[in-house]
Amino acid sequence: MTVLLVAVGAAVGAPLRYLVDRAVQSRHDSLFPWGTFCANTTGSFILGALAGAALAGASSDPVTALLGTGLCGALTTYSTFGYETVRLIGERARLIAVLNAAASVAGGLGAALVGHTLAQAVIA
Repeated sequence: MTVLLVAVGAAVGAPLRYLVDRAVQSRHDSLFPWGTFCANTTGSFILGALAGAALAGASSDPVTALLGTGLCGALTTYSTFGYETVRLIGERARLIAVLNAAASVAGGLGAALVGHTLAQAVIA
């Protein structure tokens, strides 16, 4: 059953990642990969909130499998983040590549912390 929940979550998360990426990137005329950045920080926020809910005893294993592993696993993408950073270096946009790496790590961690803190505050 858990594998099915992960698959269902991923079946929603993967197209959602693509749609978020295209919608955001089409509104920005820059080399910075805003679409991937937004998908990754959104997924980090959701996963942080799920972790906060789980620690407060308000989330079950099936919900974590569906939303955490499935949805967030497919919504966020380390491989695209890595590829886009390397591509920027190859295009001699080194400063943007460094900014992408720093902003993505800081944004993902910050979003997870905000999601976790918000879930803890709402549940407690």
